[in-house]
Formats: sequence, C-alpha cells, structure tokens
Amino acid sequence: MKISSSSPEVVEMFDWASRKALTWAHAGGTVGPVNVDENRPGGTGTGVYLPSYWAGYAHRSGFYARDFVHQLTGAHLLGLDEANLAMLKCFAASATAEHGHYPVWAFNFDGSYLAIDYRGPDRFVREIPAVFELVEAAETAYRWTGDASYVRDPVLRAFYRNTTGPFADTARGTGGGIFDGVATYNELSGEPLAEAGDALGARYRAYLAMAGLGDGSFARKAAELKRHFNQVWSGTGRGPDMVRGYTVDGRAVTGWGGENSVFMPLKDLIDAGPRNESYLDFVDAHAQADNVEALTYLPDVFFVHGRADTAWKWMRQIFAARDLPHVAGGLNGDYPEVSFTLVSQLVTGMLGIHPDAPRGTIDLHPRLPAGVDWLEVRGIPLGPGHLAVRHEPGTTTLTNLSPDTTYTWQGTPLAPGEQRTSGDR
Repeated sequence: MKISSSSPEVVEMFDWASRKALTWAHAGGTVGPVNVDENRPGGTGTGVYLPSYWAGYAHRSGFYARDFVHQLTGAHLLGLDEANLAMLKCFAASATAEHGHYPVWAFNFDGSYLAIDYRGPDRFVREIPAVFELVEAAETAYRWTGDASYVRDPVLRAFYRNTTGPFADTARGTGGGIFDGVATYNELSGEPLAEAGDALGARYRAYLAMAGLGDGSFARKAAELKRHFNQVWSGTGRGPDMVRGYTVDGRAVTGWGGENSVFMPLKDLIDAGPRNESYLDFVDAHAQADNVEALTYLPDVFFVHGRADTAWKWMRQIFAARDLPHVAGGLNGDYPEVSFTLVSQLVTGMLGIHPDAPRGTIDLHPRLPAGVDWLEVRGIPLGPGHLAVRHEPGTTTLTNLSPDTTYTWQGTPLAPGEQRTSGDR
C-alpha cells in the first residue's frame, strides 16, 4: 500500500508502522529457534517455521491468541494472508476435548506449543475472551479475502461450532490465575471474576461472526445476548456505575476494569444512546495503562463509535511512546501489536472500510479527525484485487485498481480500472 495525506504526521506514522510490522514476519520454511523466552534466551532447539509473524513479546519465539486476533487486519493489509490462515489453524486444531475446547494460548513459529505458557493439557494459560475473538477474527479474514478455507476447512468449522456452542454455554472464569482459566484479559486486577464484560462482548461478536460465516441462526442469538446484557446483566447504572463483571460468588463489579470495561463498547455491546455515550466518556477518562498493549485497543473503540478525534488522540499518544521503555523490556515500538494496529487503524479506521470480499462489495464510512484534511491509500487488498480510497471534505473517491475484478459500491458495479467519486453519506 501507498499513502498520501495532508498530514505529514499520518504519513510518518503509516510508513513507520508498515515497515516495522513487516520486520516481524516469517516466510514459511524459515529455520529458527523455538521456546525462546526470558528464562531461556537460547531456546530449546530449532524448528521449521510456518508462514507466521510475531504476535506477543519480541523476546519470546511465538504468537499469542490475544495479539494475533488484534493484529490480523493489519497483517492482511500488509499481504500476510497465508500467515493469518496458518496461525488460525494452529489455534483451532489445539481446541480439543482434552483441552476443554480452549485453544492453546501461545505457539512457537513452527506450530509447536510455546513452553512458557503450556505445562500440560490441564495446565496452560486460558483467557476466555480470546476463544471467542478467534471466531470473530476468522470471519474478519473471510470478509477481507473471500478465501473459502475459512468456511470449508473442517478443523476451523469444528472450532467455530464448539466455541459458540458447548464452550459458550459453560465457559466461566475460575477466579484463579491465568493457568486456571480467567474470564477477562485483565490479568492484573486480582478480581475473582466468573463473568466479565470483555468475554461477553467477544462472545457477542463471535455470534455475529457465525452469521457472517453462513449460519444465520446466530444473528438471533447475538440479538438476544445484547438484549440480556443491556436489560439485565449490566444493571441500570451508567459510566462508572455500569456493571462490567460478576465474581465467582455472584457479586456485581463496577468502576474501571481495564479490558473488561474497554471491550463492552469496542464490541458494540452497549445499546446506542446516553448510556453508551457516557461509557465512552468514562473509558476515555480512565484508560491509562503501563502496558502499551492495553492502549492499542482505544483507537478501535472510538472509531467504532464515530469519535475520530478521540481515536486519533490515542493513536498519536501510542506512536509518540514508541521509543519509551516497555514494561516487559525493550521499547514500546518493539511490541508487535503497536505497529500492526496502527496500520489497520489508519486504513480501516480513518477510511472506514467495511469489506465483503465473498460478495465482491465494499462500503465506506470515512472518519477523518480534525487536522487531517484528506487521506488517500492505494493498493488496499480486497479479495483477488486491490483498491484505492481517497477521502476529503465532502467527497470520497474509490478506484478499482484490478485488471479483472469487479466490485460493487453503493449498489452498482465498479468495473476494473474504474474510478468513482461520491458525496459523503
């Protein structure tokens, strides 16, 4: 992809993020160390890597479920579709009955389990939101690529069904540590949560993803879950008084909860209206974290809800901190999630791209923040072809860069090589 903009800051951010993200990628067949971590810097041997990329700490030789799902869109935009599919298959294949239908939390680049997070079939890191997010990520990849593997592969299909069926019906946090199974991505709160807002939000999006992957019955299940959340689960409060979790003894938990607060609006779980707007204000006011990973979700939250200026504020803060020390060592900019998510936020967030490659359609709802007068990205991959999108005040221009692919935009075909401009909707 190539970017141009009225904002030099946007161009600098994109150029840094795209270059940096690609440094974390491995071609299939690469030979490298496995089980590298802070205690074993030399690892335990070597392996032949899958097409893959770092998704997790740079001082560990692997990819993690939580990081992978958040990096997947950026990886697609950078041409790493083969890696996305190979990595997703690792997680799906590991979600066996022996593992309680939890996928293994982290893999070496050769597809073996990363030892620091896996001690045995009943002793490995388990965080409920990631299981549901993997289903959502699969549907996201399918919408961008149109690759039928995401709907036909038997291992993937079994994983989707188990996750949104028996697993969803029984998954609860234990109240213990991450090796016991936790309800939330917030590993540091110490709260013994059985249910958490991030797990519920991720479950909601997994149901919607199932509908997008071809099982329309899940649209009804998603609607019912959202109704239950808004009318029962979340209580009657707003802002800091909204319920964002329940402990193992049934106590409702309110106030700031890190990820279990952030994911409720991120996954669009809260009904539109005053409660949602109040909660967005609450998230913006309280979202400070020592670990930059937690901050990388914030631009996504605010783009989802049309608050482009707030999303851009957080992107700038994340980018400005790239040369500061990371809590786990190294620099913030060496945490792969930073670069991958900045790529996706600049392209899908600001340009507002809603892809549907299986049907050959694209929808655009651009959201440029104040100070970014115009933005153009060329070479955006969608299905078998590529597009260019330019947005400036009052107009959006879409160009089909493909020689033999037709897309549909605003209800009419966009032929190969055709350019079309329309006013904002």
